[in-house]
Amino acid sequence: QVQLVESGGGSVQAGGSLRLSCGASGSTVGTSLMGWFRQAPGKEREGVAARNIFGTTIYADSVKGRFTISRDNANNSLHLQMNSLQPEDTAIYYCAAGLRSDATSWPTLAQYRYTYWGQGTQVTVSS
Repeated sequence: QVQLVESGGGSVQAGGSLRLSCGASGSTVGTSLMGWFRQAPGKEREGVAARNIFGTTIYADSVKGRFTISRDNANNSLHLQMNSLQPEDTAIYYCAAGLRSDATSWPTLAQYRYTYWGQGTQVTVSS
């Protein structure tokens, strides 16, 4: 059973930075399609960033140039470095993993491609 646990959320002022982490057990981030998603109050969950096992990454237009997804194989963890945060980035951020059979696919922000989900971590950005 794959379990994902997010950490690193918090409250920051606009322009600040946060680094989210996702620890994985029952699988390895090096063998799965991995992604970050978020859900703002009153809105549907949306994709933020994803990467496959080859390191190919994709980002939502709203975060390009500000967010960076990375993988730490030694610690079996996934990270999301978020810079220049804005109030519209306020949301619960979720880590997600796809099936190993999908690990080499082109990364995607389509949620149906992800089977395992963490519980989320809150990010609040004040103006």
